[in-house]
Amino acid sequence: MKRLYTLILVFFSVTVLAQKSDVTSDSFIVTGLVKKELVFSLADIEKYTSNSISDVTITNHMGEPRGTATKLTGILVKDILKDLELQEQSPKLFSEFYLVFVAADNYKVVYSWNEIFNSPTGDNLYLITSRDGKMLKDMEERILTLTPTDFKTGRRHIKGLSKIIVERVD
Repeated sequence: MKRLYTLILVFFSVTVLAQKSDVTSDSFIVTGLVKKELVFSLADIEKYTSNSISDVTITNHMGEPRGTATKLTGILVKDILKDLELQEQSPKLFSEFYLVFVAADNYKVVYSWNEIFNSPTGDNLYLITSRDGKMLKDMEERILTLTPTDFKTGRRHIKGLSKIIVERVD
């Protein structure tokens, strides 16, 4: 019986050590249906002017609180993407585009072009530059995006942003 307990203890110890921790990123790329890919490093991000953001309660898909992000500053994503050129000449057709934000762990969130550049959501979609008193380079979950005005903030809360893929609806 003692051997069984020892075996169980060893098994659970190994599985705990094997669990994946949050994957961080030090840069992200904007790719897809763009004329020129853009790459943003931590140093590039820090060149933008950050805005203060009120504390945000992070909730899960059911609206249950999972934590609070405090002492936030961030850059509007639309300000970072202002020089992005789509592979489309007619602005009328920009409505057919959407952006897939992909985390380092492959978690994905989708925003439409109009959502970012033509709605109040775009005025509240931030790339977080400091959280809980830590600067971007010191944050464990860098690079973060957050939309504080979402009803369920955790649904579109990206940790470790690695790329933004611009795609078009068929």
